[in-house]
Amino acid sequence: MRCVRAPPGTGAAALMLLLPATMFHLLLVARSGPARLLGLPPHLPAPEALWSPGALLLWLTWLGLQAAFYLLPAHKMAEGQELKDKSRLRYPINGFQALVLTALLVGLGVSAGLPLGMLTEMLLPLAWVATLTAFIFSLLLYLKALMAPASALAPGGNSGNPVYDFFLGRELNPRFGSFDCKYFCELRPGLIGWVLINLALLVQEAELLGSPSLAMWLVNGFQLLYVGDALWHEEAVLTTMDITHDGFGFMLAFGDLAWVPFTYSLQAQFLLYHPQPLELPTASVICLVNAVGYYIFRGANSQKNTFRKNPSDPRVAGLETISTATGKQLLVSGWWGMVRHPNYLGDLIMALAWSLPCGVSHLLPYFYLLYFTALLVHREARDEQQCLQKYGLAWHEYCRRVPYRIVPYIY
Repeated sequence: MRCVRAPPGTGAAALMLLLPATMFHLLLVARSGPARLLGLPPHLPAPEALWSPGALLLWLTWLGLQAAFYLLPAHKMAEGQELKDKSRLRYPINGFQALVLTALLVGLGVSAGLPLGMLTEMLLPLAWVATLTAFIFSLLLYLKALMAPASALAPGGNSGNPVYDFFLGRELNPRFGSFDCKYFCELRPGLIGWVLINLALLVQEAELLGSPSLAMWLVNGFQLLYVGDALWHEEAVLTTMDITHDGFGFMLAFGDLAWVPFTYSLQAQFLLYHPQPLELPTASVICLVNAVGYYIFRGANSQKNTFRKNPSDPRVAGLETISTATGKQLLVSGWWGMVRHPNYLGDLIMALAWSLPCGVSHLLPYFYLLYFTALLVHREARDEQQCLQKYGLAWHEYCRRVPYRIVPYIY
């Protein structure tokens, strides 16, 4: 039986509705009594509950603050990958600096009486204005790309279907002067906003219960480590698919600005409304799980980045490689000889550790693990296809030498 393939714009339009709907579903069920991932929220909010001028002002202030931190002098400027016109863009490496400055400002604000816990009551309207921002911003980027030269366009977002191209993004690196929109959104407002929301949930729990629970401390600590690591190693993002291949459209704009802060904080949201007892021995085991995941994640990424920068570095010079027709080498020992994507394995182990403090009575806190597994499997398949096109026979040899994709002896 022959299948009829839906036009690419149909799937893109569906995702532009499904992703925000999923985000709001998670926000609503996390605070509901049953907290069922697959059940409808007991009560839908009134339209006025989604709109707040104060939330809009707070959101615009947040974006402006992070943009100001982006424009501050950076201790280092890094060059991106070579573009179609043989040029290389320059990027400020000051994301960790932005995290520290944000922490100092928040600390000063709390000391002066800022009711940080009240932020938890504004999550719905904040998520709403973040979603509106993503739509409006994506429209501006789409219109801007209509005037961009062909060399500035992304490989995938120029199908000729306006809906599909709006979703994926037409321009690879949209900039206003030296301000790179995609690079700014990739790690700044969303990631730092995520840990700020987590902190607000911790403060609110302390106000309600007298002190934060051990489970809440673990979730905040684990996820702060993850965000801090991403910003400390900010330069590594310049070699990721998001920066080198994908256009900047609704998919990344919504993901960076709305999905990350309001969905990735789901475990802390769940714990505020559904406190979970956690004994110290169990907490110690969960910490060990997170430490193992982080060790694999950081070790694999550091090894890859070191090898890309300088294959003669003593830390990687002894690793076995396969030569390719492009002149590049593929690692087939060390972390990258264990599985083809050891960093994904570490990511998934950490995702499990973030959910375990929430207990096992509800599926909802494990949404991130389920979603991230699907995301990484899809990303791995896309990576495989591109590497096969790029490296040809060398990639076949690499796959023969390293047969497992993410999980040793399983997948």
